[in-house]
Amino acid sequence: MSKVKILAGLTAAATATALAIISPTIELEGGYVNHPSDPGGETNMGITKKVAVDHGYTGPMRALPREVAESIYYQSYLVKPGYAPLIPLDAAVTEELFDTAVNMGPARPSRWFQQSLNEICPALKLSVDGKVGPATVAGFSRCQRVLLCQAMLPRIDAKQLAEYDRLVRVNPRLKVFYRGWVDHRIGNVPLEKCA
Repeated sequence: MSKVKILAGLTAAATATALAIISPTIELEGGYVNHPSDPGGETNMGITKKVAVDHGYTGPMRALPREVAESIYYQSYLVKPGYAPLIPLDAAVTEELFDTAVNMGPARPSRWFQQSLNEICPALKLSVDGKVGPATVAGFSRCQRVLLCQAMLPRIDAKQLAEYDRLVRVNPRLKVFYRGWVDHRIGNVPLEKCA
């Protein structure tokens, strides 16, 4: 089974990112285990036998191929909870959601994600239903743009102001224009327009 088939629909970069998100979990979970105290029974790379069978795997758990584990993690903890579209938007946030979902199921981290989006960008008013769908993904994308815009406008203004300062230092005759430049060009696009 090729990684391209496993992660169908993703660009090569998104596939590489998805595998980079999944790989630490596989490393952390380790190989084959059949601990008598573990209610999950046989596991390999953190995948229980029941989950492997539910995904169509029929071989022995000791021989579970890594590609099958990657596919299960991808399908169950990136696609099913709605996190896969977040990969190209913010791999770090996606990795956190994935890791938390693997550890405690996707419902709680999905709700926490929606709650956090509403806290960071209150204008979104997302429904906190634990279902990361198109509205949540679009809200996250919009929130990123708002935050980027709010961070970008003052930085551009600061660089513009520094250039006005440099121009006046290099050519003192331009000082006559300085106050007008600053009054009309610095801070002229209010942060409220970032919404």
